[in-house]
Amino acid sequence: MAESVPGAPQGSTLRRLVPRIFSRSVRSDDVAHLMRVVRTNHPKSDLAVIERAYEVASEAHKGQKRQSGEPYITHPVAVAQILADLGLGPRAIAAALLHDTVEDTGYPLEELRGEFGDEVAMLVDGVTKLDRVKYGESAQAETVRKMIVAMSKDIRVLLIKLADRLHNARTWGFVPAEKATRKATETLEIYAPLAHRLGIQTIKAELEDLSFAVLQPKIYAEIESLVRQRTPQREQYMQSVIAAVDEDLRELRIRGRVMGRPKQLYSVYQKMIVRGREFDDIYDLIGIRVLVGSVRDCYAVLGAIHARWTPLPGRFKDYIATPKFNLYQSLHTTVIGPGGRTVEIQIRTNEMHQQAEYGVAAHWKYKERVNGGKSEGKAADTDMAWLAHISDWQAETADPGEFLDSLRYEIGAKEVYVFTPKGRVIGLPAGATPVDFAYAVHTEVGHHTVGARVNGRLVPLDTRLESGETVEVVTSKSSKAGPSRDWLAFVASPRARSKIKAWFSKERREEAVEAGKEHLAKA
Repeated sequence: MAESVPGAPQGSTLRRLVPRIFSRSVRSDDVAHLMRVVRTNHPKSDLAVIERAYEVASEAHKGQKRQSGEPYITHPVAVAQILADLGLGPRAIAAALLHDTVEDTGYPLEELRGEFGDEVAMLVDGVTKLDRVKYGESAQAETVRKMIVAMSKDIRVLLIKLADRLHNARTWGFVPAEKATRKATETLEIYAPLAHRLGIQTIKAELEDLSFAVLQPKIYAEIESLVRQRTPQREQYMQSVIAAVDEDLRELRIRGRVMGRPKQLYSVYQKMIVRGREFDDIYDLIGIRVLVGSVRDCYAVLGAIHARWTPLPGRFKDYIATPKFNLYQSLHTTVIGPGGRTVEIQIRTNEMHQQAEYGVAAHWKYKERVNGGKSEGKAADTDMAWLAHISDWQAETADPGEFLDSLRYEIGAKEVYVFTPKGRVIGLPAGATPVDFAYAVHTEVGHHTVGARVNGRLVPLDTRLESGETVEVVTSKSSKAGPSRDWLAFVASPRARSKIKAWFSKERREEAVEAGKEHLAKA
């Protein structure tokens, strides 16, 4: 895998520069370890569904190999492990183990449904459909991100897809360079922003670093080397800052943890490129995080830190009082620390930290725990409240570019996203029909439409389309073909409506001209 430029590193050179994209399964007890993690997070849940899912997936993928040469089953197990580490419950883990079976092995969805129930089948089906989303030159990243969300009837589908992409990214060193470059670009433009919008910083950061390693391996290795060289001195300074804050906690009689914040390589690179800063300026900036038990403690620690060190004006942010769109909460401040060096400090409760690191996954962990691994009843109400909260933030966000809009997904989703037969994505208003689709492709296609197929089946022209469907229109080659006035009763898009009306206005005009010519001829 290499940069898409002449003279990019190949093979063994790339492995030396960025070994992390040549990841292999290292545990001999992967499944046992997976079960232990799920049992720790969900002690009251029945884990039999995971054992059954592993057995079915092992049998279905028997004989298949990854491009790394490993048995294919190592991939679904790794995806399941990523989700278990995020705290998801048994059904989501079972779906992760089975996520490639319907697409790649001929294991029918209905058989899966019969064996594992509607919930697991719905998750697997959702991931299978997402695998059909193509991101090409013509498709805009924003449209594809919206489509992915609109197609996900359950947010866990997105989490499985993100975990699937993350494990694949860890093994990009084994795939052809051109494919790896394409996937890395797609990941930076589609999947890392998705992880960010869902508040899952752990996945976002790793996806960005792995993509950076593929697209710019030499620069990645250079920054990694610089970081390694500076780590000892930086660590020494950081420990002195942590010791001082620990002292403040003891004086306040507050129980808490103080830790350094690791620097993300892609973030360092972005700051160097976007802000035009030198590596030393960026890397010398020390970041620490303070985790405490309550909101009251957060503000008490903030007061103590500001009393010890001078805060920088304009650098204090209270995200506890006003959380970010993805429900992130924290106090942020920047102070002049020991020796006159700048120190960035985040203060949050343990619960806020879980939300910050794992986003929606932290929510699902709580939800399935209180419900014994099931996802209905009271916990479902919590879920709806959470989604409603996100919708509230969406309504308050002035920036129309925010991907926030798409997190409405099934709750009042404003658009549907469908495929052309060639895989192009078309965005349409909710309630759109094949006629709306035809006019979105081209005005003449709309005018000459006489029929439509959805997922290969003939359907009436007033059929309401759903996200993820493949739509094909049947057109007439006759020069006299044209739209029907009846279409105005069911089309949903302003474009289709205006084109149909324009056609009839033009037709009336032409009829009037013909009538005038006939009248003159008779005169």
